[in-house]
Amino acid sequence: MLWSDSSRRSFLKQLGAASTLALAAPNSNGLDSQAAPAAQTPPADPLAATRAQRMAWWHQAKFGMFIHWGLYSIIGQMEWAKEVEGIPIPQYELLAKHFKPRPNAARDWARLAKAAGQKYMVMTSKHHEGFCHWDTKLTDYCAPKQGPGRDLIREFVDAARAEGLRVDFYYSLMDWHHPDGAICKTDPAARRRFVDYTHGLIRELMTNYGKIDILWYDVDWPLTAAEWESERMNKMVFELQPGIIVNNRNGLPGDFSTPEQEIRADKSGKAWESCMTLNDSWGFNRFDDAWKTPKTIVSNLTNCARGGGNYLLNIGPKPDGSIPEESVSVLESVGKWLATNGQAIYGTDRIQASWNVNANYTRRGNTLYIVQQFWPGHTPAAEWLTFFQSEAVIAIGGLKPKALSARLLKTGQRVQFTQDEWALRLTGLPLQAPDQPSTVIEVECDAEPVIDHETPRAHWPRYKVGVS
Repeated sequence: MLWSDSSRRSFLKQLGAASTLALAAPNSNGLDSQAAPAAQTPPADPLAATRAQRMAWWHQAKFGMFIHWGLYSIIGQMEWAKEVEGIPIPQYELLAKHFKPRPNAARDWARLAKAAGQKYMVMTSKHHEGFCHWDTKLTDYCAPKQGPGRDLIREFVDAARAEGLRVDFYYSLMDWHHPDGAICKTDPAARRRFVDYTHGLIRELMTNYGKIDILWYDVDWPLTAAEWESERMNKMVFELQPGIIVNNRNGLPGDFSTPEQEIRADKSGKAWESCMTLNDSWGFNRFDDAWKTPKTIVSNLTNCARGGGNYLLNIGPKPDGSIPEESVSVLESVGKWLATNGQAIYGTDRIQASWNVNANYTRRGNTLYIVQQFWPGHTPAAEWLTFFQSEAVIAIGGLKPKALSARLLKTGQRVQFTQDEWALRLTGLPLQAPDQPSTVIEVECDAEPVIDHETPRAHWPRYKVGVS
């Protein structure tokens, strides 16, 4: 399929990327180990001078809520129903009169986000369907003039701020409804109208709701960045919202990249955020029961933190704005885990760590966090190998700095350990996992923790052919 025939979402799904991918580099620091080709000197980045200050809170936050909600929610067959099912626009428009969510449904979203340990919320202000959730002067295809009869963006903004969460808007550049939304590619007059319309809608969003923290562009089909006048677009956004962060989906690099349905750090070392669904759909899909477990969500969140990125996790509210029960259950479980183990996630730094299927790793400065998702408990090998005695040994091969202390975050219990040039061995641990869905062990080191179990391979003492 040609890139221009699909959004990034459809493209990634056809590549089979709906399940989580591990950070891909062999050195597991979230970067591709293959050397990138020499690049030409990039043009000056107008956002660079203020980026560190604008993004300081974002790097601390790590975890956000994505909300996909619109007319497609009434159909209940995911957010791309208009296109993938070929629904004619006159038929689809009828949904606008029947979209009548209960007042202030966003309050429940914000309360859930806070309970889940999420620090910011990104709501679809306009998805590909073209329906605007706010009180716009540029079209009557908007919430106040259709079924809802009120400004749904205002309700969202007020709800997020009431819970102390950062307020962020998703905006789809692609528009299936606007009469110029496709012909703008080949008709200069239509392009002028559609680009002015788009800039005008974004101006309203950036003007009418106080401080906005992120503008999350999506799908720049069918125009190039030059045709969208994306530089002028961003200039306007930053004039209206000097402290805002923008992503990379209007054809420009932006402040952060946006891998979708996968966890992969930006090769350049740039800030990045993985956006993912809780099941396999972004918008409400009454038949999609492929729910991720709390263990999977914690694992994904840890993977993002390990590579220095953020995790933007989606909910798809029902037509009335209520949240599917499965989403509530999973997110509340994750929030309980973060209440105890949040220091292993929030504000952490990228770590250089080899892979381990049983555990993952994050760090803050010289502090290593071992996120043990599969607790060792009993191993029959302990009957023959003193290495695994006493029971429930957790060993990390190739930890380079010296460990100074260790403790369980759940209980505060001190953990005994021994360390040599090959491994750190944590001993005296309980046979049953102290915490669910993962247990975190905090290890203070005398330098930045690096875990490299491959380099020592060539230096292990070898003996003779056969059993010694």
